[in-house]
Amino acid sequence: MLLVLCVDLDDDLGRKTDFETPVIGRDRVEEAAVALATADPEDSDVNVVFEGVHIHDDFVDERESVEVAVVTGNTKGDVAANREVGEEVDRVLASLQTGEDVRAVVVTDGAQDESVVPVIRSRVPVDSVRRVVVRQAQDLESMYYTIKQVLDDPETRGTILVPLGILLLIYPVAVVADSLNLPGSTLGLISALLGLYVLFRGLGLEESVDAAADRLRTALYTGRMTLVTSVVALALLAVGVISGQSYLDSLPGDPAPLRTVAALAYGAVEWVAAAGVVAALGRVTDEYLAEGFRWRYLNAPFYVVAIAVVVHALSAFLLELPFATLTYLAAALTAGTLLGLASTLAFAVAESRFQRDPPAAT
Repeated sequence: MLLVLCVDLDDDLGRKTDFETPVIGRDRVEEAAVALATADPEDSDVNVVFEGVHIHDDFVDERESVEVAVVTGNTKGDVAANREVGEEVDRVLASLQTGEDVRAVVVTDGAQDESVVPVIRSRVPVDSVRRVVVRQAQDLESMYYTIKQVLDDPETRGTILVPLGILLLIYPVAVVADSLNLPGSTLGLISALLGLYVLFRGLGLEESVDAAADRLRTALYTGRMTLVTSVVALALLAVGVISGQSYLDSLPGDPAPLRTVAALAYGAVEWVAAAGVVAALGRVTDEYLAEGFRWRYLNAPFYVVAIAVVVHALSAFLLELPFATLTYLAAALTAGTLLGLASTLAFAVAESRFQRDPPAAT
């Protein structure tokens, strides 16, 4: 048995007429074609449906068992539309009461609708695909579809159109720069921006940047304290770097590599510790507001202080400062260890006694 399938991928028939799809049977399909032609005479799917009727009649004259049907997709996109067509083909095949093997002839109005052919072929063998377009407009239709696909694809649009647009802007910018007597570095700046964009695309950083922007936007609109404390922590880190470099510059002569590291650490450790405490408290605050707080989270600022004590004492000892004796180093290492141990045990006990229910997932 031959099944003539007329494909309307964007569901013009369902949207512009009262017909429910799939439409099965020669008379019903012809009525659907007339209804669509009445609603929109310029719609190319009108030709597809009438062509399906025409093919049906040709095979009837040849005394072959044949049926015709119209299947439609939707306007949600290629994947959703193809899936909808596949479901309607299943319903058409289920309605055929025949013991013969079913083969299909697919009728479409162009390259876009033909994207669904693999979906149909997965359900029924396809003998041929018949494209129906206005004869004078066949090449134009294919060109239009190709251009439309390029403009609709975000990846292609960003890869081709954006660099092309930047290149096209170089000449008018150069003219404006010349008329305003601007320096020749304007073209260099544009070239640098284009190079950065190409490098950005080549390294595939757009997803990471988009994800970071989404997190920042979420933090702004949901009132996350982490956003504020992160900015403050970055500022403190910057001050710590400057402080460490200043302390290094104050040392006489050219210090050895180990003393250089110790000087940078000694000058910056207080500011870096402050940055760590601020960032940790911001995160703890957000967890508490999100009902995901656990007592163990309070360990973070104590750990930061403990590490800072150890680094401060060790760097001072390596710099051979007057107060940094071996006894001082041992006391600082012991104090840092005891501080971390005490906070861990204290908050573990507090969590076991005061936090009965598990926190909500964040």
